[in-house]
Amino acid sequence: MRTIMNAILLAGGWFAAAPAAAQTYDPRYPVCIEVYTIDGSTIDCSFTSMAQCTATASGQAAQCYANPYARQSRQPGLGPSPPRRNQ
Repeated sequence: MRTIMNAILLAGGWFAAAPAAAQTYDPRYPVCIEVYTIDGSTIDCSFTSMAQCTATASGQAAQCYANPYARQSRQPGLGPSPPRRNQ
């Protein structure tokens, strides 16, 4: 029984020590860049504007695009107004 417990603890420790994968699409930033290389491509979502991303992409085999997982910030005053009550 003790051998089984040791094996379970060892296996659990091995999986816990494995590095976690980073999230590619960071929802805090609205713009991403995908850079193409001979080995494949990488995605970096750390840009606050399309202009910032485009400047970084200049001269590279890369493209900028809107982050599909970015949090949508809502500006105050936009959107439907609350319903009016009859007085």
